[in-house]
Amino acid sequence: MNVKIGETEIEKKILFEIREDWLALHREAPIDPAMPIIDPHHHLWDRGARYLLQDIKGDIDTGGHNVRATVFLQCDSMYRADGDPKFAPVGETEFVNGVAAMSASNTYGPARICAGIVGFADLSLDEAEVDAVLEAHLRAAGERFKGVRHCSVWDADRSIKSTPFDYPPQLLLDAKFRSGFARLGRYGLSFDSLIYHTQIPELTNLAKAFPDTVMVLNHVGIPLRIGAYAGRHDEVFKTWTNNIRELAKCPNVRVKLGGMGMHLFGFGFEKQPKPPTSEELAKTWRPFVEVCVEAFGPQRAMFESNFPVDKRYYSYGVMWNAFKRIAAGYSADEKAGLFFGAAQQTYRLPV
Repeated sequence: MNVKIGETEIEKKILFEIREDWLALHREAPIDPAMPIIDPHHHLWDRGARYLLQDIKGDIDTGGHNVRATVFLQCDSMYRADGDPKFAPVGETEFVNGVAAMSASNTYGPARICAGIVGFADLSLDEAEVDAVLEAHLRAAGERFKGVRHCSVWDADRSIKSTPFDYPPQLLLDAKFRSGFARLGRYGLSFDSLIYHTQIPELTNLAKAFPDTVMVLNHVGIPLRIGAYAGRHDEVFKTWTNNIRELAKCPNVRVKLGGMGMHLFGFGFEKQPKPPTSEELAKTWRPFVEVCVEAFGPQRAMFESNFPVDKRYYSYGVMWNAFKRIAAGYSADEKAGLFFGAAQQTYRLPV
């Protein structure tokens, strides 16, 4: 149900360019460095640009925040080159589980990197095929394998791109997809969803149809502010807010608070002569975070890094400072949920 398209130079730049010299122009000491954090959304890859164990460890170490564990999210990395294509994504899980094992040795510091793994299985396959792929992931990573992300981003404005794949419209409503989706519950696996703000009602419909499956909306549901949506910020914010509030009525859904550096949001941080400060980021992101936290509550909302994608726009330490500034007015229990508890519960992490 997804078709890979050719990556243009612009798409490659959007996805992979990281300017370490530019990021070095602004550093900050960590705010409240003892606060425990789980980073529930990052990637690892080696495809022109490289972001592997040592790279995320370097970001965690230089940031100075108390990151106790992380969750890896599928990104089409290290797929098997041989064998049945439907099992190719299991190669990514095998690769990440090796990284997790390295981290669990404590050789690379106290943060348990990739303590949880969210992989990919094509849920549009036949039920027996979906079962076989999910079981292969579980054999590859055991209890570290927590769920599946099947992206379904689509907009009528075809100039809006966020992945090297094209997805059909209304995939989450497709009967064939839902037949495969139903298999997640058999294995107690969660579902991560990458969609745009206009598609949030589709996830709401899915959540109501499968109330026993935990679902996670990535990147606050990406309120689009580029392409056909440029200059329509108030309209987009209103539509996005209404969609978020309806989705939050489904108790099986969580939301990730992050990814807001991406070009899709139209903030243009990467165009500045210097990286943004945590104060600037907090001011820009606060309205989106506050809507989500009010709707979902701090036990179903979690701050995320989306690194290295968002590393194009700001450094790891500055990003966590921005989140801490936004959360400054919340109680200690609310902060514990946003920075640690929601992620631990959602991905069933033994931290």
